[in-house]
Amino acid sequence: MIITKTPYRISFFGGGSDYPKWYQKFGGSVLSTTIDKHIYISCRLLPQFFKHKYRIVWSKIENVKKINQIKHKSVKKLLLYNKITSGLEIHYDGDLPARSGMGSSSSFSVGLMCALSKFNKKNISNLALAKKTIFFEQNIMKETVGCQDQIAASVGGFNKIKFQKNNEIFIKKIL
Repeated sequence: MIITKTPYRISFFGGGSDYPKWYQKFGGSVLSTTIDKHIYISCRLLPQFFKHKYRIVWSKIENVKKINQIKHKSVKKLLLYNKITSGLEIHYDGDLPARSGMGSSSSFSVGLMCALSKFNKKNISNLALAKKTIFFEQNIMKETVGCQDQIAASVGGFNKIKFQKNNEIFIKKIL
């Protein structure tokens, strides 16, 4: 069983300057910290004797035979993106409610991306995890999101994050 623990974040300033359309023209900078509240995701192989192949437990319980039957959009697309073909059971628990304004959707994506990478036996650095999740949310999910939430959730701590016009990202750990 794989269990991830991904923090929520609080942003102090710079929100909005983490959107590619902004920082590719002007650059950007964000000051944020993660807090002691987390999203927990557990992921395990589902034994083949169940009638379903995937079990997703969030505010609903989904027992389905095919990935395209999963109603949770992020889970469905993350499973496809990570080329998961084995049966899985995925549980989600959060210390705070969804839409808390503390980056919960990106914390969820980071946590599940990390779990699925480990499930596929791929080691991934914190920054690579953030970049992979940013790509997923912006290009696969087609969400209008910036980049600070995924970086904060992946790296943790109190950080100054600089976004360069050339798409480079620099993280200065403050604490």
